Amino acid sequence: MEDALLINRLQFAFTIMFHYLFPQLTMGLGLLIVILKGLSIWKKDERYNHSARFWAKIFAVNFAVGVVTGIPMEFQFGTNWAKFSAFAGGVIGQTLAMEGVFAFFLESSFLGLFLFGEKKLGQIGHFAAALMVFLGSWISGFFIIATNAWMQHPVGYQIAVDGTVQLASFGELLLNPWVGWQYAHNMLGAVITSAFVMSAVGAYYLLANREVEYGKIFLRLGVMAGLTASVLVAFPTGDSQGKNVAKYQPVTLAAMEGLFETKKGAELILIGQPDMDKLKIDNPIHIPRMLSFLTYFHWMAEVKGLDAFPRENWPANIPLLYYSYHIMVGLGTIFIAIMAAAGFLLWKRKLFSARWMLWILMLSFPFPYIANTTGWMTAELGRQPWLVYGLMRTAEGASPTVSAGNSLFTLLGFMGMYMLLGLLFLFLVMREVFHGPAFAAKID
Repeated sequence: MEDALLINRLQFAFTIMFHYLFPQLTMGLGLLIVILKGLSIWKKDERYNHSARFWAKIFAVNFAVGVVTGIPMEFQFGTNWAKFSAFAGGVIGQTLAMEGVFAFFLESSFLGLFLFGEKKLGQIGHFAAALMVFLGSWISGFFIIATNAWMQHPVGYQIAVDGTVQLASFGELLLNPWVGWQYAHNMLGAVITSAFVMSAVGAYYLLANREVEYGKIFLRLGVMAGLTASVLVAFPTGDSQGKNVAKYQPVTLAAMEGLFETKKGAELILIGQPDMDKLKIDNPIHIPRMLSFLTYFHWMAEVKGLDAFPRENWPANIPLLYYSYHIMVGLGTIFIAIMAAAGFLLWKRKLFSARWMLWILMLSFPFPYIANTTGWMTAELGRQPWLVYGLMRTAEGASPTVSAGNSLFTLLGFMGMYMLLGLLFLFLVMREVFHGPAFAAKID
C-alpha cells in the first residue's frame, strides 16, 4: 500500500507539474494581449494589433496543450484518489465544476472569436473578445486556487453523518482567508512567466536583426510588466502569503525555513543544507533575527520551530520542501534584479543596443517556469502529511483497489505521451516565433 501511495503521488505530481507549464503562460499572456490590443486602438498603430494577434496564436497553441494535459488530472481524482473524492467531493466539486462550466468555456469561446472574428467584430469588439479571454483565464485560476486554498485551510464545511464533508457556506469557501494572497501571488507569477517569454522573443529578434520594430514592442511591454510583477510577487503578495502560512500552518513555516528549534529572534537562513539526522542546518549563511521581524514585525518575536510540533505532523520531505522554497525565493530575487536592470536601460534608451542585457533576457525565460514549479512544490509539500489540512491525511485519500503496478504503468504512459506533446508544442511555438508577427500580418 505504501508503494502504491508513493507512485500515486508521483503520478499526480508529474501530471500536474507538466500541465501547469501551460496555464501559467496563458494566464499571463491574456493580460499582455489585452494591453497590446488596447494600445493598437489608442495609438492607432497596426503593429500593436499584429503583435496581439501573434501572441494570441502562441496563446492558442499553449491553451490547447494545457487542455489536453489537464483532462487526465480530473480522472485521477476518481481512479487514484477515490477516497479523497468521496470525502471532499461535496466541497471541491463546486469550485472545480464552476471552473469548467463558466471560466473554461468563456475563455475558449472568446479565444475563437479573437483569432478568427476580427473583421466581423471590428476593433472594439475584437478588444472585448481579448478582454473576455483574459477574464476567463483569470477566473479559471481563481476557482482552482479556491479549491487548493480549501485543502490548505478548510472553511465553510460541515461533517455529514457518513463522515464526508459537505459545503455549508459557499461565501466562506470563496472568501477563505487563504485565497486572496495565494491567488494574487499565483497570478503575478504567471505574469512574470509571460513577461520573460515576451522579453526573450523580443531580445531574440533584436539580436538576430529581424522583426526589429516588433522586438522593441515586446521588450518594452515585457520589461515593464516583468518588473512590476516581480516586485509585487515578493511584496506584498509573497510576504502576506508567508504570514498566512505562519498563522495557519506554523509547522510548514518551520520546515520551509529550516528552523528546527523554537527561537526568539529567529534568524533568516539564506543558504544551508538540512541535516535530518542531527536536526540542524549545515553551513548556514543567515541574517540574525530577520525571520522574526519578517513574520511578526518584531525583532525578538518567538517563531515556533519543528520541535514545537509532534513529529508525525512534520512535512514528509523537509529537505525537498526547504530547497523548493529557497529556489523560489532566490529566483524571485534574481527576477527583480534582471528586470530592474533592463528597466533602467529602457529608461535610459540603451536597452535595444545593450547586447549583453538582450542575451540575459533571451536566455532567462526558463527560470520563471522553475520558480512557479518550485512555488507550487512548496505549497503542496508544505501541506503534507495532510491531503485536507487537519481533516484527512494523504495516506487516507488513495484508492485501495489501485495497485502500485497499475499506477506505475499509467505513470510511464503519461511520461511518454507528454514527452511527445512537449516536443510538438515546442515545434509549433518555435515555428510561430520564426515566422514572426510580420508574416502573420501578411497571411491574415
